[in-house]
Amino acid sequence: MTEHLTVVDHPLVQHKLSLMRDKGTSTASFRALLREISLLLAYEVTRGLPVEMRQIETPVCSMDAPFLEGKKLALVSILRAGNGLLDGILELIPAARVGFVGLYRDPQTLEPVQYYSKLPAELEDRMTIVVDPMLATGNSSAAAIDLIKASGAKNIRFLCLLASPEGIAKMKAAHPDVPIVTASVDERLDDHGYIVPGLGDAGDRMFGTK
Repeated sequence: MTEHLTVVDHPLVQHKLSLMRDKGTSTASFRALLREISLLLAYEVTRGLPVEMRQIETPVCSMDAPFLEGKKLALVSILRAGNGLLDGILELIPAARVGFVGLYRDPQTLEPVQYYSKLPAELEDRMTIVVDPMLATGNSSAAAIDLIKASGAKNIRFLCLLASPEGIAKMKAAHPDVPIVTASVDERLDDHGYIVPGLGDAGDRMFGTK
């Protein structure tokens, strides 16, 4: 673990990730596992949220109790695969504001091409968690965070399922102020920009497409 990178090595996270890597895991099981693992990763990425003390009455006495402070969190999904992580996190943080950034990777250049952006208001006053299962080349993630910063966000965290060393380096160079939380740092990228050993295309496996 470094200030910029946190790898969540909890046994439940690693077990579920291994099941997701298995090419024999069905689409329905893959989606369910992604939702479950996103809850566990959300626990880590929200560590350190600011709290304020308020007085409440328990059945026994009064006390000063901690409550989340400030505006509601913002969650931003990088379409389309980010939506699989989003669903689970929203179970944990149902009041969060939600935005979407649509990017696809040009198969020739591996560079991101934007086709959609819809973000919550007042991002400058919210912690913003950007979600995408795969941090591969890092180009799409860095471009998405460029857009989010341009909309005012200052306190940003990036949550992914798998990361490559190349993607981590790209993100650290482009956005050194954005911590990354992931379940695994894999070996490398192949010639097509896929993470190795990885788990294939997360969007295709989640939605049953090819």
